[in-house]
Amino acid sequence: MQFSHHPDIWSRFPELAAGALFVRGIHPRADVRAPIERFHAIARERLAALPSEGEWPEVNAWRRVFSRMGLKPTQYRCASESLLRRFRKEGDLPRIHPLIDLCNAASIAFGIPVAAIDVDHVAWPLQVRLAQGSESYVGLGGEAESPDTGEVSFIDADGRAHARRWTHRQSALSAVRDSTSSVLIVMEAVHATARKDVDALAQALADAVARSWQTTPEAAQLTNSTAAFAFG
Repeated sequence: MQFSHHPDIWSRFPELAAGALFVRGIHPRADVRAPIERFHAIARERLAALPSEGEWPEVNAWRRVFSRMGLKPTQYRCASESLLRRFRKEGDLPRIHPLIDLCNAASIAFGIPVAAIDVDHVAWPLQVRLAQGSESYVGLGGEAESPDTGEVSFIDADGRAHARRWTHRQSALSAVRDSTSSVLIVMEAVHATARKDVDALAQALADAVARSWQTTPEAAQLTNSTAAFAFG
């Protein structure tokens, strides 16, 4: 199995910093309440200091990238911004699956989008690249779509898109569910201190996963010169 960003992505967005974890042994019985509360506490503290999540450097940088991709940044928000908006308004996030809940909590603490992908529902390799417009995508509500031509998407070997508009929205096809046992976690940032912050996020998530599931994730730091993560 291999995950990568196409060279065009690194050329167009040289500020990108990415990290990935591959985790085996996932199940829905793990107790993640303690790390989630720690991440939520960080998010609350940061929101108290800077209440508008759109002003967070991590989020604002993604807004600029979305604008460069021709998307309205307040119509199509990166995943971490959408989660932060909900957390700010409701004071909590819904519980879906322990791993998703953990990733969402880490995402709002760091302000960085985190994708969790069930590897058994991907035709490998998986690459972040510009869509040709013929790829298939299944929304979380089961709706069938196709990415627009030139849209940055997570696309597998069978032409299936596992995320649309880059960090905006994942597909239901490879969403983590109770039967999921192996997961690829991807973290991407484009702000000034992205490399340092993505590395810190990856380490925090790896530590929380290791304690909660008693498993050791495989980790990778993705850069323009080391653009592919081969795992499993």
